[in-house]
Amino acid sequence: MADEEKDVEAPEPKKKSPIILIAVLVVVGLALAAGISIFVTTKIMADANVESDEGESRHHDAGVFIKLGDAKEGVLVNVGGPRANKYLKAGIVLEMNPGKKSVMNEETHALQPDAEVKINDLVTQFLRATKIEDFDATKQDELKKQLKDALNAELGSGAVYDVYITSFLLQ
Repeated sequence: MADEEKDVEAPEPKKKSPIILIAVLVVVGLALAAGISIFVTTKIMADANVESDEGESRHHDAGVFIKLGDAKEGVLVNVGGPRANKYLKAGIVLEMNPGKKSVMNEETHALQPDAEVKINDLVTQFLRATKIEDFDATKQDELKKQLKDALNAELGSGAVYDVYITSFLLQ
């Protein structure tokens, strides 16, 4: 009888199944991974909305595209100085900020007359003053950035979103 009482009095503790422990660890790991993912994603999205060095937002509303120069030919200028006898024929399209009322007509989405004169003058002078070496294909992005910066300096910050070169012939 003493043996029977011993069995009744002290039942053996049940061992926890390793499956439950593994499941708990997996759930905790997934929660941790989700938290880290959310933190990283919100950090990246917050950084994307921070203003760039030029003081412009990286994301903007849709712009209005304006082709410079002749509708068919584009811009035609002599480059490299008067003795270089080099000519540039380029199709240049500007993506303009439609919210700049001093530059864009709000109703027609066309350039204001004074802004159009300023843009054409600045682009012509900019292209004529650029050295032949700077028209190299490897320097095209830098050329577009410089032109955009010059236009924004003349028209006001944020007036030009981007500059696109649709055709380029240097002869």
